[in-house]
Amino acid sequence: MNLVTDMNAAVRPELDQAVHTAAVAARAAGVSVRDLAHLAELNQVVGLFATIWGRVANPPVTIELLRAFTKAGNYVAGAFSGDLLVGACVGFVHAPAGDALHSHIAGVSGAAAGRSVGFALKLHQRAWALERGLSEIAWTFDPLVARNAYFNLVKLGARPAEYLTNFYGPMVDAINGDQDSDRLLVRWPLRDRAVVLASTGDAVGTVAADELAAGAVVAVGVGEDGGPVPGVLDGETSLVAVPPDVEGLRSADPVLAGRWRLAVREALTGLVERGGRIDGFDRAGWYVVRRQP
Repeated sequence: MNLVTDMNAAVRPELDQAVHTAAVAARAAGVSVRDLAHLAELNQVVGLFATIWGRVANPPVTIELLRAFTKAGNYVAGAFSGDLLVGACVGFVHAPAGDALHSHIAGVSGAAAGRSVGFALKLHQRAWALERGLSEIAWTFDPLVARNAYFNLVKLGARPAEYLTNFYGPMVDAINGDQDSDRLLVRWPLRDRAVVLASTGDAVGTVAADELAAGAVVAVGVGEDGGPVPGVLDGETSLVAVPPDVEGLRSADPVLAGRWRLAVREALTGLVERGGRIDGFDRAGWYVVRRQP
């Protein structure tokens, strides 16, 4: 058996596992997930994202971009409920080594909310990447969106890597409003044991109450008015709260939403500057940051 054959034999079980868990997740969500390449399908992706982000005149992706991505061998996939596209995900292989995928955008129709379609899409993306020899997927998300923080850090087991202030500049749409577009960059090591466990539905989250009982301090809390309350940044373990529904808050009270943006930005960047690492997220709406030795 030569070196290439040995490597293929070693990789095959983890690829089989990835394909299997992706199929299980798709069945549980009641969708089929597949790669997309034809113009008609790509146009459906453009339309879906335009509807989700409320940007029909200036969609988040264009048909020309998707066509170029697929021709260059990048990732464009859709989740279908019957013949209806209810979710899609787009990514591209990035430098310097070309062994990682940047997942640029993903979205699920409101009609399919609560069915774990996003989980099925990400597991399909993981299997796709492993099949092509990629070791990691990276993407960004708004750190104020609690459900996305839980999904990315707990449900998928991705690891926070960098806080990006106003990364895209103003994004005037139905989701982001017209405020700063801070993002948290996460990396998803596809062969990591925690990621493998998460892909089977066995992810284990952090409980903020347990952390407080063990001596954690509050770096940002929630006031009686629903606004952020700055705490201290000198704990070995710190908790940073986010609002339960920042997207609704941007419409109802954009000033308060802006206060949350600044408070969470200052706390997370300040804790990282002091040697902290974002280590988890409590479903109730708390980041857990631990100071490194």
